[in-house]
Amino acid sequence: MATRRHAVGLLVLCAVLWSTGGILIKWLPGPAFAIAGVRSAIAAVVLLLALREWPGRWSWWLGSGALAGAASMLGFVVATKLTTAANAIFLVYTAPLYVALLSPWVLHEPIRRGDWLTLLLALLGLGCFCVEQLTLTGWVGNVCALGSGLATAWLVVCLRKAAAAPLPILVLANLLVAIAGLPFLDVARLAPVHWGILLVAGVGQLGVSTVLYGKAIPHVRAIEAIVLPIIEPVLNPLWVWLLVGEVPSGWALLGGTMVLGAVTARGLTLVWHTPRASMGTPHGMTGASTHGRRWDDTDDTGHAQYEGDA
Repeated sequence: MATRRHAVGLLVLCAVLWSTGGILIKWLPGPAFAIAGVRSAIAAVVLLLALREWPGRWSWWLGSGALAGAASMLGFVVATKLTTAANAIFLVYTAPLYVALLSPWVLHEPIRRGDWLTLLLALLGLGCFCVEQLTLTGWVGNVCALGSGLATAWLVVCLRKAAAAPLPILVLANLLVAIAGLPFLDVARLAPVHWGILLVAGVGQLGVSTVLYGKAIPHVRAIEAIVLPIIEPVLNPLWVWLLVGEVPSGWALLGGTMVLGAVTARGLTLVWHTPRASMGTPHGMTGASTHGRRWDDTDDTGHAQYEGDA
C-alpha cells in the first residue's frame, strides 16, 4: 500500500512538473517543433541515465508505444499552432475516455463507477475551463489534437503492458521527437538564457517527470495513470498568473476547481481504499502480454478483496 501511495504522489508531482511547460515555452523563440525537439533530446539523455537495462528483444508494445508517445507530443505541438489552445487542451485530454474503453479489453483492468464519475467531473471541469475559447474553426488542428489524445491513451496502455520496464518506450518516444524537431532549430536565434531555459525544460519539466511517471506506472491502473495527471492543464494558468500576472477568468477558475476537486477526491480514495494485495500489475505481467489474465483483487490468502465502487 505504501508503494501505491508513493505512486499516486509521483503522478501528482509529474502533473506539477508538466504544467510548467507552457510558461517555459512562452519564454523561448523559434518554431514549436524545434523547441520540442531540443527538449526531448535533453529528456532522452536523462531517461537513458535512469535506464538500468534495455529489453532483450523488441515487441509490439515497445514499438507502438514509442510511436504513440512521439505522436502525442508532436500532435499537441501542431494542434496548438493550428487551433486555439483551449481546443487543443480539451481534445487532447479526452485521452482518459479512450483509456477507460481500452483497459478492460486490452489490459483486463476493471473500470469502476468511481473512475467514471471522476472522469465525467474532470471533463466537465475542462469544458468550463476552456469554454470561453472553444471554437469550431481550425479543424485540422482539432483533428491533430484528437489524434494526440488517442496516441496518449495508447501510450499509457503500452506502458502498462510493459510495466516491468516502461522507460525504454519513453526513451524511444523522446528520441523520435528529437529527430523530428531538431532540423527546425535555428541556433543563431537562441541566446545563452534561452539555452538555460531549454535545459530546465528538458531536464526538470520533461526528463525527471517522465522518469517519475515510469516509476509510478507499474503500481496503478491505466485509468489512474491518465486521470490523476489531468490537473496539469489547470495548473498551467496558475504559473502564468504567478509569474506573468495574467489573472484567470471566472470560468477558468470554476473549471479548475472542478478538476482539482475531482482528482484530489479520487486520489485520496485510491490511497486509503486500496486492497491488501499489490495493485502494481495484473497477474503475470512481466512486460509481455497478459492475454487471459485478470486484475488482482485478492488478498495474500487468495480470497477476493473487492474494492466495491471506490
